[in-house]
Amino acid sequence: MAREIDIKKGLDWTTVWIYIILLGIGLINIYAAVYNVDNPKPIYSLDHNAGKQILFMGLAFFIIMVILFVDYKVYDTFAYLFYGFWILVLILTIFIAPDIKGSRSWLRFGGFQFQPAELAKTITLLALARYLSTQGISVTKFKDLLRACVLIFLPPLIIILQKETGSALAFGAFIIILYREGLPGVYPALILAFIALFILGLVFEGQIWIVLLGLALVAVLFWYLFLKRYERNRQNLQRVIGLFILFSGFVMAIDFALNNVFAPHQQKRIMVLVNPDVDPLGAGWNISQSKLAIGSGGLFGKGWLQGTQTKFDFVPEQSTDFIFCTVGEEWGFVGVFVVIALYFILITRIFNLAEKQKFKFARIYGYGVGSILFFHLLVNIGMTIGLIPIIGIPLPFLSYGGSSLLSFTILLFIFLKLDAHRSYKV
Repeated sequence: MAREIDIKKGLDWTTVWIYIILLGIGLINIYAAVYNVDNPKPIYSLDHNAGKQILFMGLAFFIIMVILFVDYKVYDTFAYLFYGFWILVLILTIFIAPDIKGSRSWLRFGGFQFQPAELAKTITLLALARYLSTQGISVTKFKDLLRACVLIFLPPLIIILQKETGSALAFGAFIIILYREGLPGVYPALILAFIALFILGLVFEGQIWIVLLGLALVAVLFWYLFLKRYERNRQNLQRVIGLFILFSGFVMAIDFALNNVFAPHQQKRIMVLVNPDVDPLGAGWNISQSKLAIGSGGLFGKGWLQGTQTKFDFVPEQSTDFIFCTVGEEWGFVGVFVVIALYFILITRIFNLAEKQKFKFARIYGYGVGSILFFHLLVNIGMTIGLIPIIGIPLPFLSYGGSSLLSFTILLFIFLKLDAHRSYKV
């Protein structure tokens, strides 16, 4: 009984209420996305995704109770065991999962499916937090950083073998954790530079010389304008030239990668990012219809169940990856603002709670939770408005799907359990 009282006192109820509100917003928009005017069914009907989502929500609340009443030390003590077991699950999934649209990443249990790749982020985060919280470990040491990178990138490599690229890319959020734990800022800066060059390479496809000329100009300006006179030595000159060669090689490799590495459907999705008219009835259809749906909502939206783009299924996967379109069309700018504001409050609160942790394991894990949620939010909304290629990443707590909802719930409430312990009087 004492433990139950402690949890009630220590649990961050602001975060819990934001979680519940997001679930509610998700449910009514999932129902709107699957609503059939000719054959309307109640929201709790199991004949559509909204009814199934209610079941998943019930299961999520049960899992929350289990997480809150399990000793918090379990998550630290058995982190490596969880990690090793889940690596085996991911490997087995490649061989036993059915082929669904070219991907072998879903395990079937009766009438339901589960995607192990979703929970892999939480399991990996636990293992990473355990490793980085070990005394004497520091990401400023090359060997320690290398081991941390192995922990991070082994699961996404296996997930890529399952042909589930979107879920694998989500592990990129872990760079925020490493940066918080002391990783030099040059590494995140390099990643952003490569992303920018990749986009420029797409924009100037066939005219790569423009990008190379721009790189040369930047190198010269950096040498003469940003480096002080006493810093213009041979060593720094070699670094500038080395970076110029590295970036130039990357830009020239983009065309090769597009034609020889990415699958045809991935090539189209990437090219649609810079030119939606490349494949207007194929890869460009989702983005154009998505932007049309969001833009048509105006300031206050068309009203619940009144969205024409939603009602007539113009946007595929609108209850899952494109649920944000339904919010934009039926609730307008005001609805979009409220949803984004809720996510902003949730993520910033998680980061703030992470900073208050007494134990390094809890702090690292908390930063991981905030980073993963931020990455999903950024990518999901980015792809619905045409700023990021479509890579199939759900919107946390809003998108339909048991794998997504349960995995994000476990991710969040393990941290709330760790945070609640901060206030325990034992």
